[in-house]
Amino acid sequence: MATFIGIDYQTWWFLLIGAVFTGYIILDGFDLGAGALHLFFNKEESRRIALNAIGPVWDGNEVWIVIGGGALFAGFPEVYATMLSAFYIPFMLFLVAIIFRAISIEFRSKEPMAWWRKMWDVSYSISSALIAFLLGVVLGNVTQGINMGADHVFRGSFTEFLNPYALLTGITTLALLMMHGAIYLVMKTENRLYAKLTVMVRNTTIFFVIMILLTSFYTLLYLPHMAAVIRRYPELFFVPVLMVLAIANITRQITKRKYMFAFISSAVTISLLMVLVAMELYPNMLLSKQSAAYHLTVYNAASSQKTLGIMLTVAAIGVPLVVGYTTFVFMTFKGKVELDEMSY
Repeated sequence: MATFIGIDYQTWWFLLIGAVFTGYIILDGFDLGAGALHLFFNKEESRRIALNAIGPVWDGNEVWIVIGGGALFAGFPEVYATMLSAFYIPFMLFLVAIIFRAISIEFRSKEPMAWWRKMWDVSYSISSALIAFLLGVVLGNVTQGINMGADHVFRGSFTEFLNPYALLTGITTLALLMMHGAIYLVMKTENRLYAKLTVMVRNTTIFFVIMILLTSFYTLLYLPHMAAVIRRYPELFFVPVLMVLAIANITRQITKRKYMFAFISSAVTISLLMVLVAMELYPNMLLSKQSAAYHLTVYNAASSQKTLGIMLTVAAIGVPLVVGYTTFVFMTFKGKVELDEMSY
C-alpha cells in the first residue's frame, strides 16, 4: 500500500475531501446564512448592501463544493455513486436551490419594479435557507447510516431521510450558518443597518447554541457510535473541549463587539464540528444500518493506488491555487460595502 510521510493514500484523500468540504461550509456558509436572513431586512437599501457584501465572493466560494464533488468522485467513486443515488432527491433539491440562488442574485437588479425585486428576494432567501438545511439533513443521515446492502445499493425510501435526527441536524446547520452569515454582514456594514445586525447576530447565536445543545444530547443518547472513538482514545477529548471554547468565544467577542474575532471563532467551530464527525466516522465513509460488514470505508471504496497517487499530486498543485485566489479576492474586497451604479 502506497504511503506519503507514513500515511496511506486513502487516508490522505479522506483528509483532503474533509478539508475541502469544511472550506466550502466556512466560505459559502456565510453566503447562505446572509441569504437566509435576507427577508429580515425591510428597506431596499439594506437588502442591496447585504447582497453586495457577498457579491464579489459568493460564486467563487461555490467552487469549493465543485472541488469536493470532483475529489470524492476521483478518490472514492463507489461512495460517490452510492451517495448520489441514495440522496438523489435531496441532491436534486440542492442543485435546484443553487440555481435559483444564483439567478436570484443576478436577476434582482435587472429591473427596477418593486414586485420584481421582491420576487427574487424571496427566491434568494428561500433557496439559501434550503441549501443550508439540506446540507445538515445529508450530514445527519451520513452520521447515523443509511439502509444499504452488501452490494452497496440504497434499499430505502426518501421518507427515511426525513428522520428526527436528520431534521435536527438540518435545523442546527441552518442556525449555525445564519449566525456565521450575520457576523459576516455586521463586519461589512455601518450605521443603522450595522445596529440592526448586531441584534440579529445576538439572536442567531442564541438560536445556534440552543440547537447545538439539543443535537449534542440527541447524538450522545441515540448515536453512541459517534462518541466511540473518544471513549477509546480519551486524549482526543480535547477536540470537543476546543469546540465548546470556540462557541463560548463567539459570544464573548460579540459582547465586546469584536466581530472579526467572532467570525474566526465561528469558522473554527465549523472546522471542529467537521473534525469530530471525521474522527468518529474514520475509516468508514458511509455507514450501513443493515450490517457493519456493508460499510463503505476508505479502503474498500477507494480508487486504485495509481489513481490516488496521480490525483493527490494534482490536488497538491490545484488546492493551493484556489486558496490563493480566494485569499486575494477577500483581501481585494475587504472593508465596508459602498453602493454605486455597478452594485447589485
